[in-house]
Amino acid sequence: MIASIDITGIKYDVNQKTHKYVIEKVGKLDKYLPGHARKSVTADVKLRQVNRDHGNKYEAEVILHVPEKTIVAKDTTMNMLAAVDIVEAKLVAQLKKYKDALKPVRTAQI
Repeated sequence: MIASIDITGIKYDVNQKTHKYVIEKVGKLDKYLPGHARKSVTADVKLRQVNRDHGNKYEAEVILHVPEKTIVAKDTTMNMLAAVDIVEAKLVAQLKKYKDALKPVRTAQI
């Protein structure tokens, strides 16, 4: 579980249900991190209420500070919890790429 998660509401009142949901979703992202990065990762979550064309009203942005890199994902939807779900999926993909990039390349021996 990611220990340091800072949740900020910008023009949005973060209620207890949303807070708990964000902690659950973002907190479990550590399983996609390499072992050495799990202790030092921090997350900044910004939840905004915005007025956009097409009726999108809520924006979720998560910034993960991992060793030697900052990973950011953002999405805007009609529902705040749906925006958090989409951002989580985007972060999973980015974290898998991050983890794969850190793996040493094995060469075939003949």
